[in-house]
Amino acid sequence: MTKIALVTGASRGLGRNTALNIARHGGDVILTYQSRIDDAQTVVREIEAMGRKSLAFQLDSGNVAVFPSFAERLRRALRETWQRESFDHLVNNAGHGDHALIGQTTEAQFDRLVNVHFKGVYFLTQTLLPLIANGGRIVNLSSGLTRTSLPGYAAYAAVKGAVEVLTRYMAKELGSRGIAVNTVAPGAIETDFGGGAVRDNPEINKLFADMTALGRAGVPDDIGPVIASLLSEDNRWVNAQRIEVSGGQGI
Repeated sequence: MTKIALVTGASRGLGRNTALNIARHGGDVILTYQSRIDDAQTVVREIEAMGRKSLAFQLDSGNVAVFPSFAERLRRALRETWQRESFDHLVNNAGHGDHALIGQTTEAQFDRLVNVHFKGVYFLTQTLLPLIANGGRIVNLSSGLTRTSLPGYAAYAAVKGAVEVLTRYMAKELGSRGIAVNTVAPGAIETDFGGGAVRDNPEINKLFADMTALGRAGVPDDIGPVIASLLSEDNRWVNAQRIEVSGGQGI
């Protein structure tokens, strides 16, 4: 039976690349977007061009109040499009960057990071657990910044560290259902994340290239295939792990 994956924040960047790689591996993909409906529909068309099924739903991953209604929309879509009551893989990818030194971080910045990157991941997963098939997979996105420190990313890295701890607890509690849960922690990647700083600013790009063993910043194609691989049966025994995909950043 074809596997169905839900990838949050998949209209751009790493989420988009992940969705496309899942489709290349033969999976169907449901993706969420916050505001970029045109970009999301482009991803859907790209997946359908591969002969796979795909749908896109709007979702603010930082707004817990909308999760029950989202789950109902998802339940209906599974029945109507796949004649199923469940999906197989959840990739908690949606997120944003916010650069501010500790002394300059506002409460609003802090709360938004917590709501999207931690609280949202916690309660969206909780809400969707009844729809995730036994034997499924969950991948949570973290960051190389939980291991190496860069001024201005304290709040962002701290909530990603919380996600890494949460991943281990998810793996423990969901193991009885055969659900494996892992964290993927990308290094610096050339996307529009954080205003496209790594992609568009040559000085920042060189900074990360110089601190990476393989001598360059990453690109989305360095990350999406790894996530897709973790969802496959080839990696069924990988569980409760933090997997850094950074080219050897900061070693």
